[in-house]
Amino acid sequence: MDGTIKLPHDLKAKVMLWTDVSYHDMEEINKMQSIPDLESALCSVLGVDLPEPRKGVLLELYVQTVLFCREHSFNKEQTSTLLSIIKSIHEANVETPLNNSEQCFKYCRELLLCHSVRRPPFSISLFNADEVNRVLTYILNNYMKHYKLYKYIFTTQVNLDLSLSYFGMPDIGSPTVEDSSAPGVENETEAEDGTSPETQQASIAAPAGATSELKALIEQQVREQMKLVSGQLDQRIKEKASQQNSALDYSQNSHKAKK
Repeated sequence: MDGTIKLPHDLKAKVMLWTDVSYHDMEEINKMQSIPDLESALCSVLGVDLPEPRKGVLLELYVQTVLFCREHSFNKEQTSTLLSIIKSIHEANVETPLNNSEQCFKYCRELLLCHSVRRPPFSISLFNADEVNRVLTYILNNYMKHYKLYKYIFTTQVNLDLSLSYFGMPDIGSPTVEDSSAPGVENETEAEDGTSPETQQASIAAPAGATSELKALIEQQVREQMKLVSGQLDQRIKEKASQQNSALDYSQNSHKAKK
């Protein structure tokens, strides 16, 4: 016994059979009856090495999958395969923070098809038609239904960091004030350019006021543009969520019609 699932001779090394959990590992898992012991065994077998709360969420997913298999009397090979399918779908989901629900659903269908039809060397019949319907319903209700929650927990969040830089703007600093305590300084300044100090201060304040108005106008336009883009993104997310829900409803209705 080499610890791997045994296949018919004509399928061995040809079929893409999932072996994340070996036959020996399944024997150890089947011995575990309590939830903590089952979590410990699955953590060791599937190599779950994540910080909390990710570790607890992932182990809960695997534990519920094992309990589902026990409830429907799946054998070791079927339980091992379903665990690996769940693991593969989850990894496909969390490999990107972007919405890839349609790709994950197609991937799920391909994996189930690969293990429900005897077509050497491309697939092997581990699940019959009724079992495939049960497994698909379980995946839809227990993983794809919470698809966004798993993605939120296990993927890095993307934040928009917007900074504004202004080029070509005059650098308005504090005007240099000369010492006017000496007698005749004020008169000399007025005599040179023909303007009084009050007029000079007004001319300096004018560019500063124009700069403030321009900056306020730019910030207002940026806020309006960000509000518009945010609204478009929200609408896009709602459309995607509606498409996902429609796809799930269509899949469930199609399977009910087949029954």
